[in-house]
Amino acid sequence: MTSTLRGVAAGLVLGVATAVVVLGLAILPFLNPVWVGFEQDRSGVTAWTGYSGETVRTVTGSILHDLVIGPPDFAVTADGAAVLNEREREHMRDVRRVFASFFVGAAVGLIVLAAAFALASGGRRRTLWRCLGRAGAAVAGVTVVGGAAAMVFFDAAFEIFHELFFPAGTYLFDPRTERLVQLFPEQFWVESAAGVGVVVVILGILLAVVGRRRGRAHASTTVPR
Repeated sequence: MTSTLRGVAAGLVLGVATAVVVLGLAILPFLNPVWVGFEQDRSGVTAWTGYSGETVRTVTGSILHDLVIGPPDFAVTADGAAVLNEREREHMRDVRRVFASFFVGAAVGLIVLAAAFALASGGRRRTLWRCLGRAGAAVAGVTVVGGAAAMVFFDAAFEIFHELFFPAGTYLFDPRTERLVQLFPEQFWVESAAGVGVVVVILGILLAVVGRRRGRAHASTTVPR
């Protein structure tokens, strides 16, 4: 009974670590000026802001720099005026804290997986690969179902996400007057979220296939004694 509980607990830990690492890897490609600029063009950001395309790229590059690298000042200016007001800057600092916490969790998850492989051998490594394969399949399946629901009920999903991670009322902005939601309008977030979801599903399926194959390979090379 005790060994069964330990096995279940270990499986849950590995599953959560796998999910967090997969999500972290899926988000990284979208934190770059190429993707952001592409989505901003599709979302008509120049029309929303009244900025030229060059100004949009300069302003967005500064915001991304402060978000990913820091320091989190978010004090970029355009035409001699601050782009973001204090509420917007404070929200972006909150976003940076959430991102930093998540990627610390992803790093811990990666360490857990690396340690599990380093300590496993023989039959245990076979079991580990199978566990990772099941986790990959679960991540892909949950993302497909959850992502479909989120796309249908995007506004509700967006609201729930912000309620979970940000102080109440700090994430609501007026698209008529505030630059943050003009630079990153709803279409930007819908399509970016869909892109992340697609990458998560692809990574999950790849992990499921590799985990199953590696598990079988270890099974065929393990000789009973």
